[in-house]
Amino acid sequence: MKGKFSVRKLAAAAVTAAMYTALSYVAYTLNLAFAPVQFRLSEALTLLPFLFPETAWGLFVGCILTNLLSQYGPVDIVFGSLATLLAGLWTARCKNRWTAAIPPVVCNGVIVGAVIACAEAGFTRAFWAAWGVNLLSVGASEVVLCFIPGVILVSALEKSSARRLGARA
Repeated sequence: MKGKFSVRKLAAAAVTAAMYTALSYVAYTLNLAFAPVQFRLSEALTLLPFLFPETAWGLFVGCILTNLLSQYGPVDIVFGSLATLLAGLWTARCKNRWTAAIPPVVCNGVIVGAVIACAEAGFTRAFWAAWGVNLLSVGASEVVLCFIPGVILVSALEKSSARRLGARA
């Protein structure tokens, strides 16, 4: 995170954590949060670090709080949350809103796909096939959520008063 620490940045990260968690809990109640095909509307928020780099840490905290509900246990809490942090830090370095949608797709497809494959097949020969299937299914849901509502969200924020709050021009 570049720049000086500020209360505004801390508040942005905290609000992001709360929004991510709340939206993910809605997905959980609809049985859409944890599975090979995950549809957490909260994933659209993973593009926020493109405009507000400090929100990467809020996404990380929100993901930890969400993954406490995961049937994949501590492995998902640790690695699933780290996938979100890695994606957020990478997204903050992107040059435009379209490339900003790529890191969450890649990180979650690869890492969360591996977490689910490990739960399904362990470290047997079947792991690689399970990982490939889960990489594609998690990645596909991320593509939908990041490239449609995520890009729309970032586009709207770029045109709004968020610019004055420190977002990229």
